[in-house]
Amino acid sequence: MKLTRVVLGLLLAVCLVGAAAGGYLWGSRASAQAPEPGTEQDPLVTKSYVDNRLQPLNLEVVELPKGKQLVAEAGAEIIMRSGKATVVPGNLGGLADVTAGKDLTKGDAPLNHLLVVPRSDGRGVKATTDCVVLVRGGYTIR
Repeated sequence: MKLTRVVLGLLLAVCLVGAAAGGYLWGSRASAQAPEPGTEQDPLVTKSYVDNRLQPLNLEVVELPKGKQLVAEAGAEIIMRSGKATVVPGNLGGLADVTAGKDLTKGDAPLNHLLVVPRSDGRGVKATTDCVVLVRGGYTIR
C-alpha cells in the first residue's frame, strides 16, 4: 500500500514535469529570446540620435541677475535654487507648482520647488535679487 502511494506520487510528478516541459518544447509558450540587433524589431541608432533625444532631459544652470525676467516656453521646468524671484503669470494662469500641488499666480517663487510652465504666454519668474535657477526646456531672458 505504501509502495503504491510512492509509485503514484512519482508518476504524477513525472507527468507534471513532462506537461510543463512539453509546452516549451512544442512552442505553446512565448519565447523569451531577444530580437536580433539591427533588425526591424531591434533597430540600431546613431550616437547623435541618442544625444539629441537625451539633451532635453538636462537641467541648465541659469544665473538670473536682479531685475531680469526668465520667460519660459510651454513644458519648461524651473527650479529656484537661490535668491528671490516673483512669479510672472500669463493671461490664463500661472506656474504649476508640482511640489506643492497648486497654481502660482503671484508672489515669490519658492526655492527648490518644481515649477512647470503649461503655455508659452509670457510666464516665468522675475528676479528681485541675483538668482540661480535650474531650467529644463526653452526660455529667454529679458
